[in-house]
Order: sequence, then structure tokens, then C-alpha cells
Amino acid sequence: MYPKSSKSKAPKGSVRIKVSNGRLQLVFSHSGKRHYLSLGLPDSKLNHKAAEAKAKVIEADIAFERFDPTLAKYKPQTAINTFTPISTPKVSFTDLWEKYTKYKAPQVSASTLTRDYGKIAKRLKLMPKSIKDGVSARDWLLNKYSSEVARRTLVQLNACFKWAVRSDLIEENFFEGMAGDIKKTVRDSSREPFSSGERDAIIAALENNTYSSKYSPFSHSYYAPYVNFLFMTGCRPEEAVALQWKHITIDCTKINFIEAIPCDTGIRGATKNKKTRIFPCNPKLQSFLQRIKPEKLLPDLLVFPSPRGQILDTHNFSNRIWKPVIEALVKEQKLEKYLPQYNTRHTFITLALEHGLDAKDVARLVGNSPEIIYRHYAGTKRELFVPEF
Repeated sequence: MYPKSSKSKAPKGSVRIKVSNGRLQLVFSHSGKRHYLSLGLPDSKLNHKAAEAKAKVIEADIAFERFDPTLAKYKPQTAINTFTPISTPKVSFTDLWEKYTKYKAPQVSASTLTRDYGKIAKRLKLMPKSIKDGVSARDWLLNKYSSEVARRTLVQLNACFKWAVRSDLIEENFFEGMAGDIKKTVRDSSREPFSSGERDAIIAALENNTYSSKYSPFSHSYYAPYVNFLFMTGCRPEEAVALQWKHITIDCTKINFIEAIPCDTGIRGATKNKKTRIFPCNPKLQSFLQRIKPEKLLPDLLVFPSPRGQILDTHNFSNRIWKPVIEALVKEQKLEKYLPQYNTRHTFITLALEHGLDAKDVARLVGNSPEIIYRHYAGTKRELFVPEF
């Protein structure tokens, strides 16, 4: 690929050389109108020089006010396809995204379609109909959403328009490279763990209904087994609520984590990394599972259902049970600080490493890569020491 012009804002009257689908193209503005002149030449060193020469001719004509708005003067002698402003696709943003979603549907999970693709569709429906190009779409997104949401939306639109160009639905992807101009926001994903004492304080508060309202139809102790299980296995909450008794061996020695139910979609699907894993139960976990196992055991029965026997909504649980209990414990100085429900997972990983488990083994237990364990846990929790040689 030969050098392209800078992505910085070009001076008035300047002509930018662009490569579109392997062919050279001149892009410039004049009198408020955007022009795209296809040269029909492959991207090569010799052709790039020819494009530069043609660009200088156009720049000079604009400067001396002799520009030919029909572009006939600048067309190659051979009948090269020349086209003017590609400001609108042949179909609307919404229709284009719908076609792209149908194309991607067999390739992605149902939860991804609902969560990720569905969010983009909702944003496009909110977008004013007057927006018909990439720049105005970007500016609208930045004005309405956070920079990170805007960036992620532009990434998806770029993929959509790239597919649409290859599918001959539109002539150009004007979202290409646009997301790169927005700085990626690193989310604050604290991996702080609870201490073993804090873990025990949380479980005790739930089991004893310490902060449970007498007016609540369901006491906090109902949720104690669910929280205890999160601490004992380090599994993701969406994996715990998807767990059925058929996923646990009869003798409770092994757990098969094969599915997950994200709270934002409620759709049963694969785990986050699309892999299944077998979790070996220690005697403490075996005893726990045997205690909560129902007498009438049905294979599809949920291990941790909601009080009404449905899928446990982890979002509601977090707001109605977890948050009030943790905040009360912090207020009474039994916990150092508030940490989300998901940090039960970080607690298991940290305590496992501190008790001597190898990072690679911990990664297998919780469904992470060893690189993640080394980067976020193993390298920060253990104190360094120099052994005697």
C-alpha cells in the first residue's frame, strides 16, 4: 500500500488521494460540494504519481477559479467511471444495518444480536433523518452519547458499511477510520477482592437476615447459597444463574460450566469465552451442594432460581439485596469498602493464588486465559521476596 494523504483536516481547495477497493480516487470539496473522482487506476507507485499530478491540476483550477464542476476536464481519456458526491447510501442507515444484521445473524450468538446489534439499531432509529454522511453521524453520536459509546458505534458502522460496499449496496464506506479519531476510554474495572474475613461477614449477614426488612416478601437468607457459591467457585454470576442440576454430577464432585444467561438479554447461551469447563469440587463445596440439592431432583431444575422459580435476575439482585447489605456492612466497618457482586470472582482468584495455586490452573478453573491471570492478579497480589541460593 502506497502512502495516503494525512487524515488531518485538509486546507481549502486541496485534493486528497484515497485508495478505495484497491483503486485510486481523488477526494475534494468545492463550493460546499464533496467530489469523489475515481481514476480507475490500481494502487501502485507509478499510478500514485499520476494521481498526484491530476490532483495538482484540480487544485490549480480551484485556486485560479477555472474549476470545471462537471469534472469532464479531469476525467481520464479512457472511459473511467467518475461520480460526484456520495453523501447518501442507496438505502438508509437503518435499512442498511438491518440487512447487515440479517447477514451476521447465523454467525453470532442470540445474546450478541439482542445486546450489541440491537443497541446499534436503536441508536440509528433515534438519529435524525437529516444525517446522511459519516461526519454528521459522528458529531451527532458524540453530542448524544459518551465518547466510548460513540466510538463503539462507529466501529460497528464501519464494519457494516465495509460489508455493504463489498455487497454492492453502496459505493463507499465513509465510516472508514473514523472511530480511530476518538480516544478509547479504558473502563474502571476494579479487580479488588474481599478478604476472607469480609467474605465470611457477607455470607453471615445474608444467612442471618441481619439487614433483611421484615416487610420484604423474601428474606436475604434465600440468596445466601447463591452468594456462597460465587465465592466458592469464582464463576461469573451469569454462569451461576444458568446452572442446572444436570450440570452437576450425582455425587457433587464436578460441575460443568457450559452455559450463561446474561441479565441484559435473559437468553441462555454459551459462556463468555464460548468454552465449557469442568470445575472439580473440594469437600467443602461437595458438602454445600449436597445440602442444597432438592429431594426431587429434575435434570432441568435450576440450582439457583429466583424466589418464584424463574431465572434469577442478577441485576435486580445487585440493586435490591447485594448493594444494601454491602453498604450496611461498610457503614458498620465490617467491610473496608463497597465492591460489586462480580468481585466475588476476583476474591476467589486472588485467594486461590495466595494459597499457592498456579496461575495456569486458576485460569482453567474460572474460564480465563493465563495471560489475564498473570496480568491482573498474579503480578499484583503476591509479595516479592528473594530466596537464598
